[in-house]
Amino acid sequence: MKAMILAAGRGERMRPLTDHTPKPLLRVGNKSLIGWHIERLARAGITELVINHAHLGHRIETALGDGCRYGVHIQYSEEVLALETAGGVANALPLLGDGPFLVVSGDAYCDIDYAPFIARALTRVTHGKHAHLVLVPNPPHHPEGDFVLDMGGQLTDEEGSRLTFSGIGIYRPEFFAKVQPGEKAKLVSLLREAIRAGHVSGERFTGRWEDVGTPERLALLDNELSLALQPTPEPPTTPAAEES
Repeated sequence: MKAMILAAGRGERMRPLTDHTPKPLLRVGNKSLIGWHIERLARAGITELVINHAHLGHRIETALGDGCRYGVHIQYSEEVLALETAGGVANALPLLGDGPFLVVSGDAYCDIDYAPFIARALTRVTHGKHAHLVLVPNPPHHPEGDFVLDMGGQLTDEEGSRLTFSGIGIYRPEFFAKVQPGEKAKLVSLLREAIRAGHVSGERFTGRWEDVGTPERLALLDNELSLALQPTPEPPTTPAAEES
């Protein structure tokens, strides 16, 4: 299976940190946000990655290269102007192949074990579902949540207790069929349409997940990981990647 890491966002709420550094390259626990994802994907045996970029995209390519130092192979999908979430995936479909693929938000942090998640998700997307999502308890800054998950693992458009979409999901390529390459499109619109048609399943994740949307949340996560996880530093980047 291939995986796509979404890394084209501007990160307006993170300014001035993102004026010179793409948000996925911001560091927590002595690693970049996107580096945490790549390492977890590699441990799960997912070594063919696609990363899209727009804002300061050359810095992402300089920092990560072809992925060999992580034990993966990275291809890049360049966007002149960011195409939003669904638009970015649709634009990269030629690189993602004909089978189901994983999509991960590159500017969040999550300690999910991808291998068992993928195994569970594939039983859904190979038996009729177009997408299978990871949902998390609603964080304080998003108390209303996004979607309702019923007892059978089906996402519904009915009234009920909502959970927050983590930005992690597995999709069949046809899920993005209505989006033309180069067209801007938001993922949430496609998801709501597919949920109403009964095509989306999901599961609740109760591990560590953080939407790193502000400098304050970034600093809190950095402190937590530095103290608790004591991670091994990721390999150093080239000097060009460290410029500010």
